[in-house]
Amino acid sequence: MFKSRISLIRKLALVGGALTVATAISGAAMAETTWKIGWTTPDAPSDPYAMTAHYLAEELENAVPGKFKLQNFSNHQLGDETEMLQGLQLGTLDAAVITGTFIGNIVPSFQLNDLPFLYGSYEQAHKVLDGKAGDIMFKQLTDKGIVGLGFAQAGFRHVINNIRPINTPEDLKGIKLRVQPSDIFLDSFRALGANPVPMAWSEVFTAVQQGTIDGLEIPIPVIYSSKMTEVNKYLSLTNHTYNALAVVVSKQSFNRLSSDEQQAVRNAARAAITRQRKTTSENEAQILQKIKDTGMQVNEVADLSLFRDRVSTIYDKYRKTIGSEVMDAALAQVKN
Repeated sequence: MFKSRISLIRKLALVGGALTVATAISGAAMAETTWKIGWTTPDAPSDPYAMTAHYLAEELENAVPGKFKLQNFSNHQLGDETEMLQGLQLGTLDAAVITGTFIGNIVPSFQLNDLPFLYGSYEQAHKVLDGKAGDIMFKQLTDKGIVGLGFAQAGFRHVINNIRPINTPEDLKGIKLRVQPSDIFLDSFRALGANPVPMAWSEVFTAVQQGTIDGLEIPIPVIYSSKMTEVNKYLSLTNHTYNALAVVVSKQSFNRLSSDEQQAVRNAARAAITRQRKTTSENEAQILQKIKDTGMQVNEVADLSLFRDRVSTIYDKYRKTIGSEVMDAALAQVKN
């Protein structure tokens, strides 16, 4: 009798242990992965950076319900883009939407998108960045501890300022413009006759407001979401560069995922980017009208070839820095 009781106790213990293990496995399978995602612009519905982050969260939930939770840190709450890149490399930040220009400071091939007047349309930019050139750039970024998931878009960049409308390169003469912190931007705008000043995004609004700078170059959606209409009089549609937004995650965070989860993240990012590109393109005309409604003066630039001629030497100067393989892949796709 005593032995029977001992046997029963052992069986119950085994069953209980099995249940505990099963519960642990089930809990691990259902465990939520919380990621911090950062960007530097406002968390506004029409903002292209914010839109990318929110679409990514939605697509992750569609792909793997209940698995991922993204904590949003907008408006440079986690520092500027250089600081966020450092956080991604160190593993203290999980994901971010980063302007490609800033990544060019650690992976020079990302300066490809800084080349003036490289793309004639959004479709050209998408084909280049979704193709061989983009693959090379992201492979080089992985070597720096950051995984690239694709390029969303903020649109073409244009000049806004408080001095005069820009119709020809001569109109830029002497105007003090904040530019992206890139040697290509500095050289390009010097060639166009402006006085370019690299400056952190967090400082720009106050700098324009106080007259420290006369204006800046910026995509249409960000003009509106960042309220630049309040401190700038003129918008000239120069279309000088394409503002690519890299959707990136820390390699450390990515490597903690299973292979299936990693693929789900990649698929979700691709779906989010496709949605974001479509929405930003569709919204652009509406946002431009809202900008006009604020009283900002907007002008088309009749002849962009005048600007292209002034910056034609930039391509040869930066070929070695960007890398011939990336440049040739991009130029071949643009020509096609």
